[in-house]
Amino acid sequence: TGYVKLLAEELRMRGHYTEVLTKDYIQNLCQAAPMHDIGKIAVPDVILQKPGRLTEEEFETIKKHTLDGGRIIDETFGHLGNEEYTKMAYEVATYHHEKWNGKGYPEGLAKEEIPLCARIMAVADVFDAVSEKRCYRDALPLEECFDIICQGRDRDFDPIIADVFLEIKDKVKATHDEINTKTSC
Repeated sequence: TGYVKLLAEELRMRGHYTEVLTKDYIQNLCQAAPMHDIGKIAVPDVILQKPGRLTEEEFETIKKHTLDGGRIIDETFGHLGNEEYTKMAYEVATYHHEKWNGKGYPEGLAKEEIPLCARIMAVADVFDAVSEKRCYRDALPLEECFDIICQGRDRDFDPIIADVFLEIKDKVKATHDEINTKTSC
């Protein structure tokens, strides 16, 4: 959520996607961000916590978390009356693994076909995933994490979003430090 908020606000401040990035949109996005991987509750722990490389079959199972997440959000929040939030949470959960070049999943969407909220989430999610320790690997040094975003620019990530993220490295590092201070207590 910290990276998503920082990135969305910075994009708006710099005049990018201002027709979409309203204050309400950013608020909904920040509330939806923690739900992006909710579909992983349908993935067996033996796969989620596997210390080594996933088999092709296991990876296909993991990929289903996007569709499961969208379904869970739709079934859980669809009747609550906040349609804008529900739609955003659904889009973040379902499409955060789509790639700018169309080679992501679950639908192979490309470029602007991918909802803006999911494009922002994708950058934040990848940075978070590689900068934190996981059961299958240690956290990468922050410069390597930024290099991953840079290498994915215009392939995995919306180039505008990736560029802004890379231009605010100091703010991202401060957010990273803040997150790690809170989780280490």
